[in-house]
Amino acid sequence: MESSFMNQEQVAIFSILAGILALFAWGRIRYDVVAFMGLILCVLIGLVPVQDAFSGFSHPATITVAMVLILSRGLANSGVVDLIVGPLMFTVKRVSLHVAMLSGVSAVFSTVINNVGALALLMPVGIESSAKAKRSPAVILMPMSFASILGGLVTLIGTPPNIIIANFRTDVRGEPFAMFDFSPVGGVVAVAGVAFIALGGWRMIPEKRRARVTGKELIAIDDYITEVGVPKDSELIGVPLRELDQHAEKLDVEIVGMIRGKRRILAALRHEEINSEDILIVKAGPQELDKFVTDTKLELGAGKEKASLLRSEDTTMMEAVVQSSSRMEGRTFTSLRLKNRYGIHLLGVSRQGTPIRKRLPQVRFRGGDVVLLQGDSESLAELVLSLGCLPLAKRRLNLGAGKKAGLAMGVFAAAIVATTMGLASLQIALSVAAITMVIFNIVPVRNVYEEIDWPVIVLLGAMIPVGRGLESTGGTQLIAESILGLGASLAPALILALVLIVTMTLSDVMNNVATAVVMAPVAVSIAGQLGVNVDPFLMAVAVGASCAFLTPIGHQNNTLIMGPAGYQFGDYWRMGLPLEILIIVLSVPMILVVWPL
Repeated sequence: MESSFMNQEQVAIFSILAGILALFAWGRIRYDVVAFMGLILCVLIGLVPVQDAFSGFSHPATITVAMVLILSRGLANSGVVDLIVGPLMFTVKRVSLHVAMLSGVSAVFSTVINNVGALALLMPVGIESSAKAKRSPAVILMPMSFASILGGLVTLIGTPPNIIIANFRTDVRGEPFAMFDFSPVGGVVAVAGVAFIALGGWRMIPEKRRARVTGKELIAIDDYITEVGVPKDSELIGVPLRELDQHAEKLDVEIVGMIRGKRRILAALRHEEINSEDILIVKAGPQELDKFVTDTKLELGAGKEKASLLRSEDTTMMEAVVQSSSRMEGRTFTSLRLKNRYGIHLLGVSRQGTPIRKRLPQVRFRGGDVVLLQGDSESLAELVLSLGCLPLAKRRLNLGAGKKAGLAMGVFAAAIVATTMGLASLQIALSVAAITMVIFNIVPVRNVYEEIDWPVIVLLGAMIPVGRGLESTGGTQLIAESILGLGASLAPALILALVLIVTMTLSDVMNNVATAVVMAPVAVSIAGQLGVNVDPFLMAVAVGASCAFLTPIGHQNNTLIMGPAGYQFGDYWRMGLPLEILIIVLSVPMILVVWPL
């Protein structure tokens, strides 16, 4: 075996990758920006040739992921999702049956729709059905998230890591994995995983979360921190804050502080009298906020938006989750200029585990935040979607859904058949299907670019050349030698399990796309040094890269459910760890049976 000492290029590439990994885990800088910075640094140092710097953006995997996202939106727009989930909107008394039903549907949808998109479409259904059953959404949302991740393992297009691994195989063996090559292993893992979640896994969610029942509110989140202004003609002027407290407590509203000019008055100073143009910082849910503002005739939005705006027939309130890829991520409401440009008002922000002490316009949004927005009844939903947020509201069946659904399913099926029969490559077949959906207005032209998750595309385009740089410098061989060193006395089957575990561990703290890009060449190098078939090792990376169940940052789905369900960071591993162990126990033998060494 060659020397394990690193040369200068290897030290540089590993340092850059360590920095990327650390920034991914930190989470304060968006992952696409981190990846792009890493790419440019690799180019400047000479680890990636200048002519190859942007080759990742034309890579088949990048194009395929973009087309899958457009087709996923087309299937949703056509009414396919609504027609299927409509019958599920009934009260389910048994928790296990409720979890099994929604988890199963989430997994099935994720086999043909990108798993993030599948959860985004079905999450409002889970919340609504939980409310009808008088059950905490925390019981339902984590199982739905995990099940949608598992469903993505079944087909080539279910999750981006599968697409990356399939295309990487082309470089190694001359042809990619086919559409259903992932199904034997992924199908067994998905079915067993969903069964585990439904039969008892959901009980591992902390009892405190499961005990929360929403009452009248649609979703179980901590109360919003909201600003309420005192108008000049208010009857409350001169009234001690403690008197208003008594009325607020009856409405389940908490006054947590008051702002007077540049002075911040602590909530404990209840003897202070209320003055004109004071700003009260209150903690309340949407229903309680509406009642409090109505009764007191105070003003929303730091005294600039009238209380009557909340009850206007022309406006509506909407709760939405800020996705990690949202335009709102890392920005403030003021910098987005949503009020001036679109007439949208920010009424409140809820962030699990982190008290919000700043003024609302200065709060920097994070993935998983739940925001309470208000705007024009007709355009608010569309604007929220364009911001990259997920509305947490009841879905309505689209008019003419049946006709559109049939056309959309026909176009999608034709693309799958063409790929399976070898009539066209996956990226070409999906591109034709996407164009067809645009032509028939299933996906409107104006929305095409909005449906593509650009941060993921940039992440892919940046990490693919970085991954090649890791390979060209001998870094992948060095990692492979380290893994082989750890398992020097182990059989190839156990080293395969070790690769799966390492990939899973990385995916829990690093984006699954980046994990697949980094670990695929490592798997190939290990297989080469062992002198065995590379396919089982690539399949292990595909499974491991998608199975991120221990943290809310490893997969977008886990981030998405954190706010609406009221989860804490440490809640995920309780059900996620036994699930990952189950996946390891099942997937390794299945891989060896389907893809022998």
